[in-house]
Amino acid sequence: MNDMARTSSDGPQLRTLLLTDLVDSTGLVERLGDTPASELFREHDRLVLKLQQAWRGRLIDRSDGLLLLFERPIDGLGFALDYTRGLHDIGKARGLELQARAGLHVGEVLTWKNSDAAVQVGAKPLEVEGLAKPMAARLMTLARPGQILLSAVAESLTHRAARELGERGRNLLWKSYGRWRFKGVPQPQEIYEVGEVGLAPLRAPPNIPKAWRDTPLWRRPAALAAELVLVVGLGVGAWFLTKPQPAIAFAERDWVVVGDLRNLTGEKVLDDSLSQAFRISLEQSRYVNVLSDMKSRDTLARMQRKPGTLIDRAVASEIALRDGVRAVILPTVSEVGGRVRFSAEVIDPHTQTTVYAESADGLGVGSTLGSIDKVTAMLRGKLGEALASVEKNSAPLPQVTSANLDALRSFALGQKSFARSEYAQAGGYYRHAVALDPGFALAEIALLRVENANNNESAGISHLHRAQALRSRLTARDQLYVDAWTARIDAPAEELGKWEQMANLYPDDFPAAMNVGYIMIERNRYADGLVAVQRANSTKNPAYAQTQRLLGDFLLANERYAESERAQTIALAQGVKAAAIRKVMIYAAQGRFTEAEKAWQRVRVARDTGVRFDRVSLYLDQGDWQAAIREAKLLSTYPQPGTVAARSALYPLAVSEWFGGNRQQALQTLDELFKSALASVEAPRSNSDAVADAYVAISGALLAQRMGDRARSRRVLQALDKQPGLRKVAPVSELLEVLRAGEALLDKKPDLAIAQLKELLAGNPPYQARALLLSAYLAAGKVDEASTQADWLGSHRGRAYVEQGCGWCQQPLNVVDTTLGKLSVAELLARQGRAGEAREQLQAFDRRWPLATLPDHLRVRRTAVDAFN
Repeated sequence: MNDMARTSSDGPQLRTLLLTDLVDSTGLVERLGDTPASELFREHDRLVLKLQQAWRGRLIDRSDGLLLLFERPIDGLGFALDYTRGLHDIGKARGLELQARAGLHVGEVLTWKNSDAAVQVGAKPLEVEGLAKPMAARLMTLARPGQILLSAVAESLTHRAARELGERGRNLLWKSYGRWRFKGVPQPQEIYEVGEVGLAPLRAPPNIPKAWRDTPLWRRPAALAAELVLVVGLGVGAWFLTKPQPAIAFAERDWVVVGDLRNLTGEKVLDDSLSQAFRISLEQSRYVNVLSDMKSRDTLARMQRKPGTLIDRAVASEIALRDGVRAVILPTVSEVGGRVRFSAEVIDPHTQTTVYAESADGLGVGSTLGSIDKVTAMLRGKLGEALASVEKNSAPLPQVTSANLDALRSFALGQKSFARSEYAQAGGYYRHAVALDPGFALAEIALLRVENANNNESAGISHLHRAQALRSRLTARDQLYVDAWTARIDAPAEELGKWEQMANLYPDDFPAAMNVGYIMIERNRYADGLVAVQRANSTKNPAYAQTQRLLGDFLLANERYAESERAQTIALAQGVKAAAIRKVMIYAAQGRFTEAEKAWQRVRVARDTGVRFDRVSLYLDQGDWQAAIREAKLLSTYPQPGTVAARSALYPLAVSEWFGGNRQQALQTLDELFKSALASVEAPRSNSDAVADAYVAISGALLAQRMGDRARSRRVLQALDKQPGLRKVAPVSELLEVLRAGEALLDKKPDLAIAQLKELLAGNPPYQARALLLSAYLAAGKVDEASTQADWLGSHRGRAYVEQGCGWCQQPLNVVDTTLGKLSVAELLARQGRAGEAREQLQAFDRRWPLATLPDHLRVRRTAVDAFN
């Protein structure tokens, strides 16, 4: 392990102390038995040793818990976070719930070494004492299972340094629990919690004998007793007038199921409109999460109930129990004494009893939206949300929806159609809603989503701009959604930051987390993206199957093939047809071509560009050049002419033609690509189209460079020099740097190209950056470095297949380079007289592309290596 540099001192030393306690360790032994428990604790000890080494901690003492010392507070926090997650993973693998309490404090301690004789008879090698030790112990004892509590000084130092933890540090959740009194500590102490989404309880700790909340004088027991005497008479009378209401254990970010609205007024216009309005009102909260109507209906189908089954008390409770939801809310609208009453009951799904109910009355049906606002505010308060939060995160329903109930009903019907993927019908309902209320901003957003679902983003731009102009008519969450979409269209470089902001403010907003994932996979941020998309990986997510498909892509990019296959299998079983294509990619990336071909035969999806790219890549990967050309020609005739997809489709054709031996035809295909792509860059239908076309054009220029053609490459560089905005957008900026490095290589300046590319590797470069770096090392005669890059290309075949770029258009060239690099390295080794090493590279090359299958230009190169030997 990594001991700290100083282990003894004559005076106090400032140190970070972490105390942990494994919850119910004795009970674990009783439940598991001695042998399984000993195996569990050995695995626990291996985790502790690994984390000590990673975070530079010193283990001072241990029994059921740990006492560790750290030089830096951020190291102590890193250990605590990893320890919490490590226990969760160990327990999950064994079907157990493993949790620990943890307390982190920074303070002065005295340390001294015990003598060797004392250590031999059982003493600890190092003793630690000082007030900081009981402070950390109080924090640990106070913590709930799985909770990490920090003192104010520890929170200040770790929060400031959290950026050192990378993306993970930005996603940490921090909560203050105010001032507490600790037994034996004279001054009250501020305490905080820090943790990760899905692991931290994020609930205030309970009072215990050695630690209790510091309450004002008027709230202390003696004062309260005096106050009680004054009100006891009133209290006794109130007991007979009001029935005590049972409570429900509801915490921040818990979930509710909203049942179907009971409409007892006979006014049909209220059926869908008020149900939708009530959901929108609840969803303004950052405290309460509402299970989507789509997810409720999905669970209803798994319960084998017919579509359209009423979600009443019993059905909603069963949905809640199946999906791990804390409470059920049942809304009702009725007419009482000539007034319209909106009411809502909170139901405990385990007992189906009403925990409490709230209602509000108004005159006429037009009053119902205001009544919903009042009821929602009262419910959120009863569920535990602070009044300040309710006031801050609430806007009147007529403002953020529509005061026109007919428009609201049309919008609600559109939502139901959209959930069934009936986009044409949904669009009709949304347009009718806008016609009834031209200021209905939420309906404009819905029309944007319809156009996006129809892959017609340009048609949605007008709706986006109208929604932005009406942003005062949107909830805070929907304003963030519109801002993120506006960035996508008008300022793509800012898009990721906008979605990350929304995902961090609303950790359980699954679409926001998914959009972060989609952008990160576009930008080759495979490690960060895997973390981001995990936040949406919940069965409460109505798009859970799509999340599994995206998760599978990230896992494939990280070469985690078995996990990727499992995720795609889940997605496919739940109807995501594109997952069938991903399974082909997973098998092909591992060289399991027989299984890939069988999987391809089972694919039953409509022809589209993504599908056909994979087929071209599969042929090239196996060295079937003519089949690749045939497939690429089919691909190039499929997309609608003049679209980004049509331009992207030309790239795999040029790759196939070049490797098939027809360089001139490949250059002609690139000319066609450049003509349309660069025209679109200069006059795009949208900025997102311009980004895609810029990537297509740069990809084509890189291929032209590979074929030794500089004129086409310079043409692209000159065109993009006139588009400074595009040059700042990832991943265009990274690919453009690769192209500039290619120019240096053509100028016979390999060292300059190497320097440029190595700088890129510090970020998230495209796959072709590595391929060009291999060429640069070869040109510089640096065979060992070239061999390292060839090995990297060959061992990252998952990334080669999954990299999106211009809608996967670069996939064929990436896949070719996983094998071609071996031949290039063998050529240089042979020229340097390193025959044995050259043969090793050739064997790897021949296993993928046997000599008999090679086109003439590759056969000549392959045979020439044998001649050197």
